[in-house]
Amino acid sequence: MKSLKKLSCTACAFLLTFSLIAQEKSAEEDYLSTVEDVVITELANSDERDNKLVALQYLENAVEEGRVSPDMMVALDHLAGEGINTQSRQSGRLVNNYPDIRAKACDLLAKVPSEESKTTLKNIALADNEPMVITAAVRSLGEIGMNDNDDVVNTIAWANKKNAVLNPTSSLALEVLIAYEKIADKVQDKGSMIQSVGQIATNYHYVKPVRDRALALLKTLQSGNNNSKKKESK
Repeated sequence: MKSLKKLSCTACAFLLTFSLIAQEKSAEEDYLSTVEDVVITELANSDERDNKLVALQYLENAVEEGRVSPDMMVALDHLAGEGINTQSRQSGRLVNNYPDIRAKACDLLAKVPSEESKTTLKNIALADNEPMVITAAVRSLGEIGMNDNDDVVNTIAWANKKNAVLNPTSSLALEVLIAYEKIADKVQDKGSMIQSVGQIATNYHYVKPVRDRALALLKTLQSGNNNSKKKESK
């Protein structure tokens, strides 16, 4: 009986010690997480481009490890709009126009899909003038795959139409087509998407492989649209 009580006391002591260690570890992890949030926020808000690149490295590691905090999302949103939503000027000249920063942030937002990241990407696709940034935003919108009330497909179509006039690039057109392919089954009214794909297919500013892919997608969309109409008529 004494040995049993001694064993029981030892087990209780072990469990208590283990609990205290776990609590200390949890508190340490929370502290380190808070410190990391502060570091990332400060780096993202810095005026120095190199600091923003370091912030993106921290954020990429956090995203890959699945430990993105609300503060990190705020920093990512900030970096995606660097030079667009938040502008810093000296003598009237914009000094924080960093399209590479914005493009990288847009790519990372695709890995943390949510309504908030979708909204940020939509805003960037509409507001930015740099093809590389718009390309990243469109690509990420396709990867997230949300299209409530056709908000995403309409955003992509408008961004593509604007850039087809101002600065047509085959890389952007290709990402537009890939995004359409990914969300096609979630599009309620395919009208704007079909028009957009048709414009890519007939725009000789784009390389032939892009135009050919647009033609192939156009045939698929038209076939699907005709089948839907037949089902409705029945």
